[in-house]
Amino acid sequence: MNELLWLFMLLANFGAILVVYRLFGKIGLFIWVPIAVITANIQVLKTIEIFGLTATLGNIVYATSFLVTDILSENYGKSDARKAVAFGFFSIIAVVGLMSLALLFKPHSSDFAHEHLAAIFTILPRITAASLVAYAISQLHDVWAYQFWRDRFPDKRYIWIRNNLSTVVSQLVDTVVFTAGAFLGVFPLSVLLEIALTTYVLKVVVAMADTPMVYIARRWKDRGCVREGIRA
Repeated sequence: MNELLWLFMLLANFGAILVVYRLFGKIGLFIWVPIAVITANIQVLKTIEIFGLTATLGNIVYATSFLVTDILSENYGKSDARKAVAFGFFSIIAVVGLMSLALLFKPHSSDFAHEHLAAIFTILPRITAASLVAYAISQLHDVWAYQFWRDRFPDKRYIWIRNNLSTVVSQLVDTVVFTAGAFLGVFPLSVLLEIALTTYVLKVVVAMADTPMVYIARRWKDRGCVREGIRA
């Protein structure tokens, strides 16, 4: 069932992005990035076995933040893509800070949630720092790389080149920086390499699968099908 659920989650994420883009345009994509990075940082706590690999959840929804910045780069330019990266970075810091403050409150004797919230949101400084650094470096690289490849392959039929080349390398950067920063010296090198490899393979699968979404988003933008902004 894990494999079927993984595929369903993949389609659900792609579908949600297309819906928010069609209904709200650029603002919808900006909104999705904090949703993706916050959800990913919670889902990553759960370990599963999928396709014969031991992996953490969160890879799909985290990878969709790269899809969103690629759509923004394609349809609006790198300036708006960088804004989305900034929104995601700020959202991680805000949630960590607010939940850390919430955990300082002494729970009532009838409380049942505190220990569960503590298990999820207790800050591990090294992992938190590694996550923030990996996110910032890989996302900014993705925005830069997308524009780099777009300058060399400007025709829209080459979206697949700029989307895949930018994201595949950016996901590698993210995986290496986070894994090394969070777990180097904690796990044996062989285990560290296995974690990095399985994580990266799943991210690459998502990156390859999301290419049609960029084509669809570009087609909608060209045809004026996207409703820009949120109307009362």
